[in-house]
Amino acid sequence: MPHVSEQQVLGALSTILEPEQKKDIVTLGMVSGLVIKEGHVSFSLDIDPAKAPQMDPLRKAAEKAVHQIPAVLSVTALLTAHHATPQKHPPSQPESQKLNLDSMRQIIAVASGKGGVGKSTTAVNLALSLSRQGLTVGLMDADIYGPSLPRMMGLSARPDSPDGKTLLPLRAHGITCMSVGLLVAEDTPMIWRGPMVQSALTQMLRDVVWGELDILVVDLPPGTGDAQLTMAQQVPLDGAVIVSTPQDIALLDVRKSINMFRKVSVPILGLVENMSVYICPNCGHEAHIFGQDGAAREAKKMGAAFLGAMPLHRDIRETSDSGTPIVVSAPDSAQAKIYNDIAQKVRHQLTAHRPQGPSISMQ
Repeated sequence: MPHVSEQQVLGALSTILEPEQKKDIVTLGMVSGLVIKEGHVSFSLDIDPAKAPQMDPLRKAAEKAVHQIPAVLSVTALLTAHHATPQKHPPSQPESQKLNLDSMRQIIAVASGKGGVGKSTTAVNLALSLSRQGLTVGLMDADIYGPSLPRMMGLSARPDSPDGKTLLPLRAHGITCMSVGLLVAEDTPMIWRGPMVQSALTQMLRDVVWGELDILVVDLPPGTGDAQLTMAQQVPLDGAVIVSTPQDIALLDVRKSINMFRKVSVPILGLVENMSVYICPNCGHEAHIFGQDGAAREAKKMGAAFLGAMPLHRDIRETSDSGTPIVVSAPDSAQAKIYNDIAQKVRHQLTAHRPQGPSISMQ
């Protein structure tokens, strides 16, 4: 594949003029967070938030200009608040400022661009599949506004605090669990602003006695907001799994999630296509209600691995609602086997993305 250079992208962007100042957006320092990966390009345009509605045509023109570069496969431009000092490279948290989580060998996030695609169901069954493969697993529910881990894992007790400063996580089905949903009543709304969300996530990692874990699976809320950035910038994530249905409207937001993680240097472990097909329990007829193979095609387009497709099945919903996810309640079912296969592929991707040390050759 022909290489796409930063100079080519900036050259294309320098043809786009800011309408009021009549100067190109590169000269004005509006371009930031430029990421180029295997033909996929993403960047931000720093603007005055008050002018956001008028700036969308500028964003589209910038995307179109870069897309005309022959080797470019996809382009994503985002409008962001103006920085006092424009940043040329993607923002990332210095390693010294990240949380010290030495008791966890690996940490992965399960994310989605849009809600309602089965992200939490995937996160729970992925964690349980990894546990069944012999790993010591923790599961953290970072979906502050819609915590579902307590219901899916059949947990109702409140975590204890031995010293008033730390919390002891609960255990269910062989894995260690923590969720803000364990600290409040199930019908209590979490009316929190961004800083409160960031503080809660930090505390659930820093002040919970997780113990030694082979892997921590973090169920993120949908979208690309404060919670996602907090996790990506303050936690040493080893990778992210993106969940989507095959329909186009969901895949639009998948691209945003992928590009967000890439901008903060978090590897994309792959995409899971949920609700890929509905199989009638009576006659066996297959109906692609949300489209067919959309996530698989998007994974190829975005240069990411495709981890597997999970059908829309009543047993998955019923076992999740009852607190006995299908991986533990029906481990020999076809659905549990698919989750197990996805877990195997995630482990393979973690190995593939692991930083390699220098090789020493003995003469």
